[in-house]
Formats: sequence, C-alpha cells, structure tokens
Amino acid sequence: MRRTYSKHGLNTLKRAAKELGARTIDGRTAVGKTLRRWRSDLIADLGGPNVVSTQQVAIVDLSVKTKLLVDSIDAWLFAQHTLVNARTRTLLPVILQRQQLADSLARYLNQLGLEKRLGRVPDLHGYLLARRHGDRDPSPGSIPRTPADPS
Repeated sequence: MRRTYSKHGLNTLKRAAKELGARTIDGRTAVGKTLRRWRSDLIADLGGPNVVSTQQVAIVDLSVKTKLLVDSIDAWLFAQHTLVNARTRTLLPVILQRQQLADSLARYLNQLGLEKRLGRVPDLHGYLLARRHGDRDPSPGSIPRTPADPS
C-alpha cells in the first residue's frame, strides 16, 4: 500500500486525535490548559454540566478536537513565507483543508446554539418562601409551591 507523505503534518495530527482522543494533548501544557478552559467555557455557555445532554457533550468534544486542528494549521500557515505555490500559482492545499475544518467547527457550534444559556434558577418567591421555612440551600425541585392568591 502506498503511503502519502506531507510536510504540513495535518494527517499525522488528525490520526493522533482520532486514535488517542483526549489523551493526545497533555493537560499540563499550555495548549492542554487552553483547550480544557475553552471546553469548560463552552459547557458553561450551554447552561452548565448539569444541564448539558450527552449528545451536546459529544459535539463539544468534537468541537474541541476540531479547534485544536484549526489552531495548529493556523500556526503552521502563519509561519510560512508564502501561502501560494510559486510554480503552479495556486494556494497551498492545506488552506482548503483548513477551511473545511473551520466550516465543520462552525457547524458543530451552530448545532449547539449561538446564544448563551443560563442554568436552572429558582424563582424569587419560591426561594424566599423556602428560606422562611428554614431550608438553607433550596434546590429548584425542593422549593414549596403556594397556591395562587385569589385576590
């Protein structure tokens, strides 16, 4: 079987991310810390870890891996002297691959939603009523409900 070789390392990075998953990047490095922070910020924007569904977590994980790939390609591209192949007068093929990855990242984020969501917050009346009855930390499910006033 013929192996294809490339100088940009995108195929190697993609294969490592696919085979090793989250173990690819050491969480102690600056890149690992940045990706972990971006993932936790993304989950917080979705309403927090208690509100996010399993499907959303899967999309978040795909987004984190895709962001790593896009950022790595961007770093490599900005280190190049030129982005145009002088012989054929065309853009480097990695630019098209980078754009495809960026489009897939945008689709993942669009599936998650673009608006920031808040977690479940108890209403003020229920919270005050629960505090009056001695509950120290009322959860939304334990807040007593009062019948509506007929007045």
